[in-house]
Amino acid sequence: MFLPKYPDSPTPPPAHTHTPTEPAPARRSLPSVSVDQKTVVALVVGGVVLTALLAAVAVTAISVAVAAVVLRSILRDHNRR
Repeated sequence: MFLPKYPDSPTPPPAHTHTPTEPAPARRSLPSVSVDQKTVVALVVGGVVLTALLAAVAVTAISVAVAAVVLRSILRDHNRR
């Protein structure tokens, strides 16, 4: 009778051998950015202006929507007569 031939070692040898590499170089830190008072004021003013523009667009959109509803109601009443 034929018996299967088993390997001598219970675990097969690794297909990839790990070779140690040099340690990664230290990361450079980003250069420091100096922030003065003029920069902060410019950012705050820019934020206020952009917020005001966004509010103006929202108010305009709401008023156009209300005007459209009113005109639709007027035209619907006019067509019923």
